[in-house]
Amino acid sequence: MVSSAPFHLLPPSRAGPAVGRLRSAGGARGSMSGELGARRRLLEERVRAFPDFPSPGVLFRDITPLLKDPIAFRTVVDLLEAHLKARYPQIDFIAGLDSRGFLFGPVLAQRLGIGCVLIRKKGKLPGPTQSVSYTLEYGQAELEIQSDAVEPGEKVVLIDDLLATGGTMYAACELMKKLKAEVLECAVVIELKSLKGAEKLKPFPVYSLLQYE
Repeated sequence: MVSSAPFHLLPPSRAGPAVGRLRSAGGARGSMSGELGARRRLLEERVRAFPDFPSPGVLFRDITPLLKDPIAFRTVVDLLEAHLKARYPQIDFIAGLDSRGFLFGPVLAQRLGIGCVLIRKKGKLPGPTQSVSYTLEYGQAELEIQSDAVEPGEKVVLIDDLLATGGTMYAACELMKKLKAEVLECAVVIELKSLKGAEKLKPFPVYSLLQYE
């Protein structure tokens, strides 16, 4: 995890664009890595941990304080936007996973000037759909996408709030394979490294803003 060195929020009247709202303790002379670290620390401070929820032995990472803070939410989108622009010369669609991927997907897609498509739980989408079953701790579930959501060969980035065991994201990747789209990356706000979800998703790359064991 990143360190907990102090950072400063600039008052709105002095901050300018969102990318300038946070600065490292070194001020304007801080390096880009220091700026990135300060932004990630802001996000960490907006994630709460709840032990034994929803069941004993589970440590739940709660992003609701992050959603309540407009600067923190904008920082998530800023960081994802900068990462994707630097890495991929062409992205055709962002695909948001039901349901918290819907919070970040459309905003990120708008920033990139592209569309957003929805991957939903079974029975939520009208018209012809493609579906994939996947395993949960308590049984089976299904994800669906509309059959005309993307065209063969189009380049898609999948987004969700959390990567744990990787079952849901893997099913989303399988949906894209059914539509013959190209999955560029699986992007998440939080990755629980000890659950090895990224390994389940190989060869698809995973990008996460925050990592926890």
